[in-house]
Amino acid sequence: MNLHTGPTHPPRTPPDDFAEDALIEMANLDEQDTHVPGTIFISTALGSHGPRVKWYPDRAGRALPCLIVSIGAEPQLRDDFLQNAVSRTALPRVIAWVRLNHGALLDFWQAGASWNRREVAAFLDALKPLPK
Repeated sequence: MNLHTGPTHPPRTPPDDFAEDALIEMANLDEQDTHVPGTIFISTALGSHGPRVKWYPDRAGRALPCLIVSIGAEPQLRDDFLQNAVSRTALPRVIAWVRLNHGALLDFWQAGASWNRREVAAFLDALKPLPK
């Protein structure tokens, strides 16, 4: 414990979804795709957790801090590895984007690993950005 600042905690890192071999499709969507600043990582089913997206303030990366938001009609924050003003500002926009696209994102999560390139491209092209 630091007597001047209180208890210290080791930095947390997000889980490595790619630690196991799995057949997946994924995409990193930037602000041009979503109208959400930063990058939203979407994928087909990964690991034992439920459907989710990750948001990064800049580019996505396996060990980079991120927000994790569930996919559904009422998306929820699952974890915040950033825990700063940037993530608190971005969270409502990420949730709104997931809510807007939750049906398509769930389809991709559940079945997208079997889609061909044209099906994946059509899915990505059909995702709706937030209004500006």
